Amino acid sequence: MARRVRRGGRQAANWARAALLRGRLGWTVRILALVGIALAGIGELRQSEMFYPLARPFERAAWPHWIDADGDCQDTRTEVLVQESLEPPRLSADGCEVLAGRWYDPYTDTSFTDPRDLDVDHRVPLGEAHRSGGDRWDRARRQAYANDLSHPDSLIAVDRSANRSKADGDPLSWLPPAWGYRCAYVERWRDTKRRWNLAEDRLEGWWNDAVLWVCARVDG
Repeated sequence: MARRVRRGGRQAANWARAALLRGRLGWTVRILALVGIALAGIGELRQSEMFYPLARPFERAAWPHWIDADGDCQDTRTEVLVQESLEPPRLSADGCEVLAGRWYDPYTDTSFTDPRDLDVDHRVPLGEAHRSGGDRWDRARRQAYANDLSHPDSLIAVDRSANRSKADGDPLSWLPPAWGYRCAYVERWRDTKRRWNLAEDRLEGWWNDAVLWVCARVDG
């Protein structure tokens, strides 16, 4: 299976960005956060079929994931864990499962050694992809999306509690707890949607624009 680019070494930059977000432009960030909370309060309504009719209802089983595409006994989740480990991972005797390694989760700015503490997150969750145009995809394209190892930003190993807190929300509904990663998160969210030709709803687009506007001035 195609190799993916390994992440790592971004902690220092994340800390510097977090300090700027809390200091300079801090009030702007707080105001945007309050606006985001208010808008997120109607999140379920704005993402309902009342406003965005779907070609078919979302069913997780219709998005086959964690497949073994290359027949090497390692499914997609295992492939991600192997490729993102910052040290050679320890595998089961048959080489099919990851037992230990070292992973850095930018969502929480935390390192892990036990893969059981991790989920492999779809940057743009399956439910959100479905609402954003994936409801019109055929099964083959849904499977390709759900197991995309062709780009390093599609799938990422993260703290399972953070991933489950995110659920299928967009950046208006959820941003990573690590402040220093929020700019990169929104940038990569938007890049992933564009790469797969997925739509942003209007409030999502306005919110992402606002976050990236602040980020550009923090980085500047």
